[in-house]
Amino acid sequence: MDEELLLRQLPHSVEAEQSVLGSMLIDARCVPAVIEALKPEDFYLRQNREIYETIYAMFNYSLTIDPVTVLDQMKQAGVYDEATSRNYLLQLMEITPTAANIKEYIAIVKDKSLLRRIAQTAGDLTAMVREGSGTAQEVLEAAEQRIYAIRQGRSAQGLEHISTVILGVYDRLAELAASDSAVPGLSTGLPDVDMAISGLNKSDLILLAARPGMGKTSMALNILLHAGKFSGKAVVFFSLEMSREQLAMRLISGESFVDNKKLVTGKLGDEDWERIAAASAALNKTQILIDDNPSLSVADMNAKCRRVDNLGLVVIDYLQLMTSAGGPQRSGDNRQQVVSDISRALKIMAKELNVPVVCLSQLSRGPEGRQNKRPMLSDLRESGAIEQDADIVMFLYRDDYYNEDSENHNLAECIIAKNRHGETGTVELQWLPEYTTFSSIERRHEEY
Repeated sequence: MDEELLLRQLPHSVEAEQSVLGSMLIDARCVPAVIEALKPEDFYLRQNREIYETIYAMFNYSLTIDPVTVLDQMKQAGVYDEATSRNYLLQLMEITPTAANIKEYIAIVKDKSLLRRIAQTAGDLTAMVREGSGTAQEVLEAAEQRIYAIRQGRSAQGLEHISTVILGVYDRLAELAASDSAVPGLSTGLPDVDMAISGLNKSDLILLAARPGMGKTSMALNILLHAGKFSGKAVVFFSLEMSREQLAMRLISGESFVDNKKLVTGKLGDEDWERIAAASAALNKTQILIDDNPSLSVADMNAKCRRVDNLGLVVIDYLQLMTSAGGPQRSGDNRQQVVSDISRALKIMAKELNVPVVCLSQLSRGPEGRQNKRPMLSDLRESGAIEQDADIVMFLYRDDYYNEDSENHNLAECIIAKNRHGETGTVELQWLPEYTTFSSIERRHEEY
């Protein structure tokens, strides 16, 4: 009977846990490696966890770590037991063969901790199924979310001490200081836009909105192409409007600078074919992934993105065509509620995947009735929630779209109407209609 009870224990290795702690006490040089790899909850036995928490806190305060100081800190923290603590620390040091094998000990503790988290998740899911507390779709979504969090090495939910968060911030600052890039996030390929919004940053929801025909999809494909070529990461494009072939055609046109009309009609010269071949070879080297399923919900997109390795960016074209996570049975809902559900879910997806999500959006007909037709935040269709959830809202505006005799021919304005990372303002861009692409304006240097 006792054996049966022991078998029901969650996976753990007493020897590995003790050897990790013993190594840190024998040789303080091991401490940074352990702190980097293990969290207190990775230790199964309470006594071991308390000792590790003490060392963890001491390391954060840059205190000297040895058996005497650790005992003293344990007394202050109230986890010191007169009868056993001193002997247990001595025992830890005696049974540790050598601190040289610390990496192997860490790997065992980490592995057992991972198995426990998987077992706990499996138990929670089984409980959800038994209680009937959700539909199969909801349980599946919860399962994928939890497993993804385990795979990413994050806790699905839980409180985290500010000191741990600050360590992450320091790492990020060190990374930024070491990088050559002028902006912290992924580049859009348009330097002026990058400077205005600090690039596309992790966990941001970036909304790109305009009236039909202004070049929203073109701008999104510009960003996708640039990120696909230069970020070294996988980039995903969900197209709810255009087919994969149309998108590939657009990408080839933008990359090869062969007139879009020629590509559509197939009237291509030898030089055009050479350019297309070179562009296709360049595109083949990228990790650009395209999905043109027209009836996706955010949950579907999230599930697909979770399975992409080394994900760097998600682009969605466009918000108003998406279906709510609630599915068709909620068709009675008012459209504003559905759109606000979608925009909230998109922001949550950006945070969970920890990548920038660029979502395109239609504008209402508001600008058409005004003298100044430049879009404003209130023009977002079924807005309210969208502008609230987005970290950055950008509008595209071309004066020659409304006034054919405009002197600003093929000049586009990227209006940054909301920006959580800095100022709002307008960036001027060049629109190249024959290649359906945007480029930075060539600045004419004044002669002094």
